[in-house]
Amino acid sequence: MRSPTLSAGPDDTGCEDRVSDVVAAVLAGARRRAVRDGDAQIDTAHLLHGLLESDPDVRDAFPGGSPQVIRLLGYLVQRAIGYGLRWSGSVEDSAVAPPGRSGMAGWSPASAAALDAALRRAASRGASRADGLDLLAALVRDRECRAMEVLRRAGVAVAPLVTALEGEV
Repeated sequence: MRSPTLSAGPDDTGCEDRVSDVVAAVLAGARRRAVRDGDAQIDTAHLLHGLLESDPDVRDAFPGGSPQVIRLLGYLVQRAIGYGLRWSGSVEDSAVAPPGRSGMAGWSPASAAALDAALRRAASRGASRADGLDLLAALVRDRECRAMEVLRRAGVAVAPLVTALEGEV
């Protein structure tokens, strides 16, 4: 089933000039994945999946190394075959964004807030474009987002990841 509000068309975030080529590919991949899975919105788990597939720096950031990343990718793939069904038709809740106010069509409030936080993080370190580590850091700051739920359920030691990413600023 295709979502009535999300298309596989051009990215509508309006921030293409403020993200790295890798993050632009992650955003496009997240959109395609959401459309393919019939999700109404791009959520933070879509973004995490794209980051793990596309960015070697993000994969290297995980304290558990390749085995942990492989396990995490396996867990994310399961979403398409049933894991994420309990999320189907619901808006992603978030600690950092009020529900129902994403400000970006087709994006969950949490994913929109994560992209905004990634852009701010890049600016704070003097970069003109947000990279994958900026987006990952934004995802792990929101303890209630779907990406964090996926990380916890896959057995990722989140505290060392957060500490490592805080040192990257």
